[in-house]
Amino acid sequence: MRKAYVAAGLAVALVAGLLAASRFIGTPVSSLQLAPRDLVRTVVATGRVEAPHRVELGAQMVASVVAVPVAEGQSVRAGEILIQLEADELSAAAREADLAVAQAQARLRQLQEVQRPVSGQAQRQAQATLDNARAQLQRQEDLFRRGYIGQAALDEARKAVALADAQLSAAQRQHDTTLAGGSDEAMATTALAQARAGAEAARARLQHATVTAPVAGTIIKRDVEPGDVVQPGKTLLVLSPSGETQLIVQFDEKNLGLLVVGQPALASADAFPDQRFAAEVVSISPGVDVQRGSVEVKLRVPQPPAYLRQNMTVSVDVEVARRRQVLAVPLELVHEAEGRSPWVWVIEGGRTRQQAIQLGLRGGGQVEVTQGLRAGDEVTAGPAREGARVRASGASS
Repeated sequence: MRKAYVAAGLAVALVAGLLAASRFIGTPVSSLQLAPRDLVRTVVATGRVEAPHRVELGAQMVASVVAVPVAEGQSVRAGEILIQLEADELSAAAREADLAVAQAQARLRQLQEVQRPVSGQAQRQAQATLDNARAQLQRQEDLFRRGYIGQAALDEARKAVALADAQLSAAQRQHDTTLAGGSDEAMATTALAQARAGAEAARARLQHATVTAPVAGTIIKRDVEPGDVVQPGKTLLVLSPSGETQLIVQFDEKNLGLLVVGQPALASADAFPDQRFAAEVVSISPGVDVQRGSVEVKLRVPQPPAYLRQNMTVSVDVEVARRRQVLAVPLELVHEAEGRSPWVWVIEGGRTRQQAIQLGLRGGGQVEVTQGLRAGDEVTAGPAREGARVRASGASS
């Protein structure tokens, strides 16, 4: 029985000693030793990936689709064939138009190489005939003055000169029409120009049977299949041009006053949440979406990652403020953080003390302390009483 009392007394003494030691050494608590650091505030929102503009492609005529050699998500080069329409009649019309051009060219060459030399020769012959008739008239007039011939013979010679002169005038006019600027050449040249215009129109109609990529990019929508009969004005393919990529994000309107063009941001696609990439605010909509209470913000992605696709959902953190080398504490250590008199537990001389502080920038679960604390101070969640003895396991902020 005595041994039991002794054991109980030892146990009580041991507990009392531990309690005394606890009061002397202090209750173990976690603490944070403050040191200057950069503090960043961000606003977060979700959006989608979108090119600055999209190209909607369709047919310019009614026709059957022969082939669609591209698929959604496929990258294409500028000029690459996207849709081939049935074009047998258009090809035949183009060949017929080319033949019309060849015929007009042949007529112009015939005028220049055959009719012009022939008319020139006819003009020279008419001139020779006129010269001969005039010489004959001079002889007849001499004979008439001598009395060797009568008036009738002289009149006949004069008539021959008049006829030869008229024939020369006609030959000259005929030859002039074949020269450059003449009516025959003008008509032949006009006919050739008309034929060439018709050929160009026929080739243009034939080209409409092939829909090609106007620029390099990615097919993000395909709404056409071989065998379809397409109509003008209907969108068959949507092309996202290569180049700059943008993020279209809807921010809560309460953050509108924090957003400024040029602010940096970090974004990540929901499909690849661990791979973040840089972005920059380039446009802030002047209006607010009444239904959603949001404002549309566009961000440029200078170096889009290879996995980024059109219409992907993304999360964006826009840096709206930054303080360099300030004291900051976690918000969970600040009491009455939303009130007028915020304070924290500070450890001094192994005991807790309530310290009033003033707050500044908030971001990332941290808040800037503008007054009330200095570098090297230790803050803790405390035991919730003034002057409690504690043993801190501090860590730098």
